[in-house]
Amino acid sequence: MLGMTSPGTSGNRRRQRSTRVVVAVLLIVLAALAVAGTAVTGSWLLVTIAATAAVLLGAAATKITHTELLDSRQEAARDRAAQARAYAELTEVRTAENVEFAADMTGKVAKRDATITRLEKRLGDAAAELADARRELAEAGDRAEEAQRTADRLTERLADAEERAGQAVVRVAELEAELDVLTAQIHALEAQARAQARRPA
Repeated sequence: MLGMTSPGTSGNRRRQRSTRVVVAVLLIVLAALAVAGTAVTGSWLLVTIAATAAVLLGAAATKITHTELLDSRQEAARDRAAQARAYAELTEVRTAENVEFAADMTGKVAKRDATITRLEKRLGDAAAELADARRELAEAGDRAEEAQRTADRLTERLADAEERAGQAVVRVAELEAELDVLTAQIHALEAQARAQARRPA
């Protein structure tokens, strides 16, 4: 990550810490040996000097340990800060990507909404046209049924007229036959009358 220490630097710091810890341990061991060595002699002066030296060596070891602890904490703090910066930069990048993705998706959703709106309008227009066509078809069907009923009535009237015409033709033929008979009778009567008129009195 950005800002983090290199592996070589971390190895050097670990070696420094190991050296400091070894020195602190050696100082404590040296203080213990000095006190133990002087205690065997039985001289209070030497014991006091050794004890004082042990205290000083212990203080030095404590100082070294404290310095090492501070360095470790500072290094850990630097590492955490570097990680925090790296995470912050990564978060910024991801945030920018998320904003771009959200904007892209918003645009796509808006386009799809517009397409859906257009399709819904076309669907509404098509439904209205279909309703008009169905209404016109129903009206045409009604007109066709009325025309069919009118045609049926006219057909019935035509058949009735043809039947009456046939009957009239037959009647005319009968009347003509009767007229011919009457005419013949009239002619016969006229001839008879003329014949009687020519007879002498």
